[in-house]
Amino acid sequence: MNHIVAICPGSFDPITVGHLDIIRRASHMFSKVIVVVMPNLSKTPSFTPEERMEMIRAATADVEHVEVDYYKGLLADYCRQKHAGAIVKGLRAMSDFEYEFQMALTNKKLNPATETVFLTTSAENMYLSSSMVKQIGSMGGDISSFVPGVIHDKIKNRLLGKDE
Repeated sequence: MNHIVAICPGSFDPITVGHLDIIRRASHMFSKVIVVVMPNLSKTPSFTPEERMEMIRAATADVEHVEVDYYKGLLADYCRQKHAGAIVKGLRAMSDFEYEFQMALTNKKLNPATETVFLTTSAENMYLSSSMVKQIGSMGGDISSFVPGVIHDKIKNRLLGKDE
């Protein structure tokens, strides 16, 4: 295994089984994976950063070499602070690629020491997104196959307005 720290950034609002698949696969490729919750300024979150971090920790409890953090600055700066050699991003479709490729080039310009690595999503998760989970869950639909089981009830209750 390479002794490289990788950053797996996202809003994770909420974390899905697709996110978890990418995190698990990255954990086999890098000596440490830091899953960092970052704000998405174009979206209104359903969960606080602390809640998202808590859910990620619960979902990744059995995954070795994973840490969870929050950062609201530039990803390139965070990578520099953590001495990360890689940014890991999951790709679902060509539409993801165009945006992520632009971000990879921007991050490389801001921090030449960090490479972006793209992992293609598993076929069964190609359609999956946090936005879709929120839409289905808020209408009472079954999200059990879309989110990690250990946090299913927390997500379901929040989306239905039935917080514990």
